[in-house]
Amino acid sequence: MEGRKLVAVVKISTLIQFPKHCYTFKERRLLRYFKDQIHKAGLLLPPLPASQPDIELEEIEIQLAEHEHELIEMNANSEKLQQSYNELLEFKMVLQKASGFLVSSSSHTTDREIELDENVYSNDNHADTASLLEQEMRSEQSNQSGVRFISGIICKSKVLQFERMLFRATRGNMLFNQAVADYEVLDPSSNEMVERIVFVVFFSGEQARTKILKICEAFGANCYPVPEDASKRRQITQEILSRLSELETTLDAGMRHRDKALTSIGYHLTKWINMVKTQKAVYDTLNMLNFDVTKKCLVGEGWCPIFAKTKALQRATFDSSSLVGIIFHVMDAVEPPPTYFRTNRFTNSFQEIVDAHGVSKYQEANPAVYTIVTFPFLFAVMFGDWGHGICLLLGALVLIARENKLSSQKLGSFMEMLFGGRYVFLLMSIFSIYCGLIYNEFFSVPFHIFGDSAYKCRDATCSNAQTVALIKYKDPYPFGVDPSWRGSRSELPFLNSMKMKMSILLGVTQMNLGIIISYFNARFFSNSLNIKYQFVPQIIFSTASLDTFLF
Repeated sequence: MEGRKLVAVVKISTLIQFPKHCYTFKERRLLRYFKDQIHKAGLLLPPLPASQPDIELEEIEIQLAEHEHELIEMNANSEKLQQSYNELLEFKMVLQKASGFLVSSSSHTTDREIELDENVYSNDNHADTASLLEQEMRSEQSNQSGVRFISGIICKSKVLQFERMLFRATRGNMLFNQAVADYEVLDPSSNEMVERIVFVVFFSGEQARTKILKICEAFGANCYPVPEDASKRRQITQEILSRLSELETTLDAGMRHRDKALTSIGYHLTKWINMVKTQKAVYDTLNMLNFDVTKKCLVGEGWCPIFAKTKALQRATFDSSSLVGIIFHVMDAVEPPPTYFRTNRFTNSFQEIVDAHGVSKYQEANPAVYTIVTFPFLFAVMFGDWGHGICLLLGALVLIARENKLSSQKLGSFMEMLFGGRYVFLLMSIFSIYCGLIYNEFFSVPFHIFGDSAYKCRDATCSNAQTVALIKYKDPYPFGVDPSWRGSRSELPFLNSMKMKMSILLGVTQMNLGIIISYFNARFFSNSLNIKYQFVPQIIFSTASLDTFLF
């Protein structure tokens, strides 16, 4: 156990880089499963207690397996009970709505019988005619005995296609009645409440019945048998209500038992996660160690920054409580050391920008130091609007002011990118305000910051100086572009040329700076080939390109 603590400290608290490895860990999957179940149940993880007894990883494995088996069994029982509850609830709604359709149909038949009797007994002269009508009604009732119906319930989003398919399959020989269900039913596939439609389809013939049942199965409609006798319907409804009440009690008890089990798991979950992370770091490090020749100890080779070595060894010795001191031996390695640059929250984003294009070799000059100034300033030269720069500055200040809160939250990919570059945005906004003042642009509108222009028309009647030249009547603008350039005929040739040439000049200058840094790197490593066949052609081509662009 002491050896594991030592290895864990060396892995977690230092910056040692070891060779690649592979590992598997079942406990992490179980802990993620428990955490998802707790969040799904709407429970909150309790805070980590101040002190909890330490347990071994083997005990955690046993406890996690027991909790997993118990939770899976409870979820399976809950799903079965919930499915039975949904079926009974649907059956109840089908009975209620279908009874209305059947009652209205029977009442319509009764009205026709009453009308027939009145015609028969009120008019003796038309006895023969009434007899014929009575025979027709009786024959219709006898034919009506062949009419059947199928009742069920279906999602509201499918009812139009369902009715159209029934009409085409039976060639119109059916009667489709529908009504909105009183309650929304939980959909087991999406775990969401879905609005349902109760339907009753009247038809005749066994072939039509087979087609309708197949269509119901294809559309996911649930069919329920509804008796024609009203007394039987009332009896079944009472039985369903009784079973629904029992299921509600059982479901509530099951949910309370499940929440209690999840609360008990959540009480230890944070400690288990920390222990599993520690053990993962231990095995992660052990996988990178090799047996000694005597096979009595493990030997690890790695790279460590000098400033972190002493502190890591002291902490490892203290945490392991070992009587034997730590043996640390510096070896001569054939492979070059990995590159490591010390960064903080301000310089980290600039270092990541440079690393995205390529990581410097060990002991090479770090170009991220120069990028802190050149990257945001080149952006500002092309951006060049102090109105937009103020908006960008406010956004950067909001991210910086809330960095402690945002750094502890899980952000999306886009928000994480914005938050990581908050200090880049800060410098970009400051340089944009500076260049915008030079260009004298505030949302593309010039400002008379230092009064009127230094030039005016020679003639007081001229307005745009197309025929009469401008004369200088006071000192030029002390800072930035004179606002008189705006709206003049030479606005685009002057301003676009200035911005374009300045951007190209500064961009090529930055490229030359990178080439010059490569020269010093080659000279440091005494690599004459890179100086002759890389630095010299690059600097010649870059300088010639700059002269071509500008002149």
